[in-house]
Amino acid sequence: MRWIDRTASVIGGLSLVVLVTIVASAVFARYVMGQPLAWTEEAAGLLMVWIVMISAIGTEARNEHLTIDIIEGFLSPKGRRVLIVVVGLLSIGLLGVIAWYGWVLAEASSMRRTNILRISWFWIYLPVTLGALGVIAVTLLRMAGHRPVAAPSVLSAHDEADA
Repeated sequence: MRWIDRTASVIGGLSLVVLVTIVASAVFARYVMGQPLAWTEEAAGLLMVWIVMISAIGTEARNEHLTIDIIEGFLSPKGRRVLIVVVGLLSIGLLGVIAWYGWVLAEASSMRRTNILRISWFWIYLPVTLGALGVIAVTLLRMAGHRPVAAPSVLSAHDEADA
């Protein structure tokens, strides 16, 4: 799962750099040059969807999505395993519906174009499907026994330096 996390992190990180550059350029052009760049809002919106959905895959690979684990504390190890499988199956079902309808929406809107950049709306809806399928893949790997990727902790590195 490490390669899944790294790939999602690299794509998400590079996209975030591009997004920040676009927004900074828009602010500079509008307030310093007095010439707003019309295309930046559409480009930023498009990138934001890709960043969120692709980064969700890496977040799932690190097991960092929000969880409510109060029930887990009352269960035996076997009960926890059953809970993981049940939650995994429910998640896969929901994500499958999201992926399916994301694809239906992407296909249905593929002939529509954005107002300024003239990009097909397909590229705005596609990351919903890709993100959901990616999280399904990671969930299946976890259910098969693969462990989440250990996320580096800034706090633990700082604590070690103080020791």
